[in-house]
Amino acid sequence: MLLAIDLGVIFEKLALIGVVVMSSLVIAMYATFAERKVAAVLQDRRGPNRAGPFGLLQPLADGLKLFFKEEIIPNFSSKFLFILGPCLAMLTAMMTSAVIPWGDKVHFFDRDISLQIADVNIGILYIFGVVSMGVYGIMIGSWASNNKYSLMGGLRAASQIISYELAMGIALIALLLVTGTLSVKEMVEAQVNNDHWYGWNVFKQPLGFLIFIICVFAECNRTPFDLPEAENELIGGYHTEYSSMKLGFYLFAEYINMFISSAVMASLFFGGYDIPFVNDAGLSESIGVNWMALLHTGMLMAKIVFFLFLFMWVRWTIPRFRYDQLMRLGWKILIPLALFNMLVTGIVILVKDNGLPF
Repeated sequence: MLLAIDLGVIFEKLALIGVVVMSSLVIAMYATFAERKVAAVLQDRRGPNRAGPFGLLQPLADGLKLFFKEEIIPNFSSKFLFILGPCLAMLTAMMTSAVIPWGDKVHFFDRDISLQIADVNIGILYIFGVVSMGVYGIMIGSWASNNKYSLMGGLRAASQIISYELAMGIALIALLLVTGTLSVKEMVEAQVNNDHWYGWNVFKQPLGFLIFIICVFAECNRTPFDLPEAENELIGGYHTEYSSMKLGFYLFAEYINMFISSAVMASLFFGGYDIPFVNDAGLSESIGVNWMALLHTGMLMAKIVFFLFLFMWVRWTIPRFRYDQLMRLGWKILIPLALFNMLVTGIVILVKDNGLPF
């Protein structure tokens, strides 16, 4: 009986992993299409509209083009590491999704199935650990290319991520002081169970969220922080020598990172799958657990789409920083701001815990 239960849990988790991975790939694929459409609207042109109705098959055409292009591995490159780099970038981009709650639960075959792959009590630390590993895919690929422009892009990526991860971590410490937990699931549930409209963490930590989202732009190498792949300076940056699906993996990893980062921001600061101005418990009793899970997942996806649009809007609106401006912003502005936010948050919590009016 115990073995059957364990097999059932394993099957559930494998099915959920398959759904999350396939959804991430499809969303990343169509995020490229959405980016080109958003850019077209902002630049007063049409964008892709030839492949399929309204251009909806353009991502498939782009994927087939990458798949059938010639595989080129430079003669003087380190071939094993040259192939390992994009694979590692893709793997680390997907691993972060394991601790994100995509909904509350569904009920099938007399079982309550959680819509979270792994409910670990140190989910925030897991996210930080995996995100920190992501730079290795870029560094390995850039070094193995044996190209000075690629290496420069890799060095930029490493220093940029180190700089902005500090501010991001300190901003999250202030959030942890407020929530009292490292579990992403518990953070989301606390926001869902809060009946007030200001129950989301973004209202408790507005400065922390501002610092976090700026750091996320830098972590994802998105404009205005896309210095590692600055075309006008480094040709293509760390993926200059890549072609075919190895280049596709790097490009896909960027959009998957955007998708997962949007899910993390929605979960930590915007209630995750919480439906605003709605009593989730009462609605669940009236329409059923499964329909409620569908509404929850749809709401989380709506918040993710909003953040994806923000990524694209910023890219085609704000010019790229110079590298010295990028470093100055990280070390001289964001880190002091994050420390100030953490200090003020700690003082406020200390005052409230001692029963003093605030």
